Amino acid sequence: MTRVAIAAPGPAALRAGLEVAAEGGNAVDAAIAASLAAMSTEPGVVSLMGGAFVNVWLAGEDPVVVDGNVEMPGRGVDASAFGQGVREVRTDYGGGVTIGAGHGSVANSGALQALSLARDRFGHTPWRRLVEPSAQACRDGYRIGAAAALYLGIVRDTLFGEDPQAHALVTGADGGPLEPGETSLNVDLADILDLLAAQGVSLFTTGAVGRVLVDDMAANGGLLTQADLTAYEAVVRTPTMRTVGSWDIALNPPPSVGGPMLAAMLGQLARHEDWTWAEVIEIQRRVLAYRLSVHDRSHDLDADGHALLAAVERHGLAGLPTSASTAHVSVVDEHGNACGITMSAGYGAGMVIPGTGILLNNALGEPELNRLGLHAVAPGTRLASNMAPTTGRSATGAALAVGSPGADRITTALMQVLGRGLLRGEDLQHAIDAPRLHVRFMDDGSPRVEHEPSDDIAAAVEASGLASHRYPGPHMYFGGVGAAVLGPDGLVAAGDERREAAIGVSP
Repeated sequence: MTRVAIAAPGPAALRAGLEVAAEGGNAVDAAIAASLAAMSTEPGVVSLMGGAFVNVWLAGEDPVVVDGNVEMPGRGVDASAFGQGVREVRTDYGGGVTIGAGHGSVANSGALQALSLARDRFGHTPWRRLVEPSAQACRDGYRIGAAAALYLGIVRDTLFGEDPQAHALVTGADGGPLEPGETSLNVDLADILDLLAAQGVSLFTTGAVGRVLVDDMAANGGLLTQADLTAYEAVVRTPTMRTVGSWDIALNPPPSVGGPMLAAMLGQLARHEDWTWAEVIEIQRRVLAYRLSVHDRSHDLDADGHALLAAVERHGLAGLPTSASTAHVSVVDEHGNACGITMSAGYGAGMVIPGTGILLNNALGEPELNRLGLHAVAPGTRLASNMAPTTGRSATGAALAVGSPGADRITTALMQVLGRGLLRGEDLQHAIDAPRLHVRFMDDGSPRVEHEPSDDIAAAVEASGLASHRYPGPHMYFGGVGAAVLGPDGLVAAGDERREAAIGVSP
């Protein structure tokens, strides 16, 4: 048995991680099992056909990030197919978002490849055993979380209504919306997970699921081909490192966007012995304005990410040129191994791979990830990502894994939580529960400070002179941070009620 602390997005994911650890799996094994369960039991939030980043920092070794983000498909497809196959869906989610759905919105996924590679390199538990809890949950029933119910209540008919199989998966037993706490089944997916446990990831590339997917794409104007599935490889990258207080922090490196943005924000926050809300607002405004003008329209995310890091490291904020759905699992074990996994399938393409119960991603239809336009990058290009799973070690040997869902609020949520926890020394749960703000850039390019109730934040916003919007209470808009730590108090897990966290520590 291995003792672990886990912060997961739901009870099925938490149960899977604890079960694997009880059988001797390490932090990486537990995080992979929990992530597979999340991707199987959080319909509309994440999916097995999305992207993922795995941040691993084993005790006594250097940290690494396994990049399993989605990439642009279309190898071997006639040029006339690009720019097609996408329908516009208007939603009220997040204050109003228009997304692209349909077969042409589906990117080449890499989440399973990343989890498999991480298991092979850093885990101990057989792949079969990591998948089995997910199959059991889909067959026996899993509880619908509040985040999934809220999102599906908004988009069930408009997004998923054109595919009867997909619509059935996001509909309650009474024919209405799924309700928080309702038990749902996905027997088709349970059968697929049994095959995944036995055959491995090849089931989704050269195997039966991959073949069905490719045929469905060809018949309905999608870009994803067998050549795309076969060519995809998860990439092991060296993290971006930052010192925050007494902690060394390992962050998601370029070509990810979320990691470099978080590194820039934390680096600036760490320059202040006792940061203020005015400084938080200014740091977010400057860094996110840079992202809007450069990274969201970048043709080379790797080069632009490293340029950002170098400029801020040398010159601070003066070095900056002027100019969507996720889930996260954090695990730390008793030996000091830390693993954070962030997953995303976008807002969803609105359909399943026929007969499988697997909902597809719409990464090519996410407006914030495709500022250059629809299908504007070359096949094989990794898409932009806000995901920022993070691990850390302190000077005293404490170990940390932390991350959040929340699109472009991922970085700002983590900035504030880590600023409180690592710079001010606040209790981890208190740091997560505390009010947050986010500088949002509106369609006309003007900044507006979105914030939760707080007299101190309100005063700083007024002093900034920026437009603002005050939420009536804590809100899932501001992310859902989950953290696990091994420190002086032993193993501790902390979760965010904004997204109905599931946390647990092995007995």
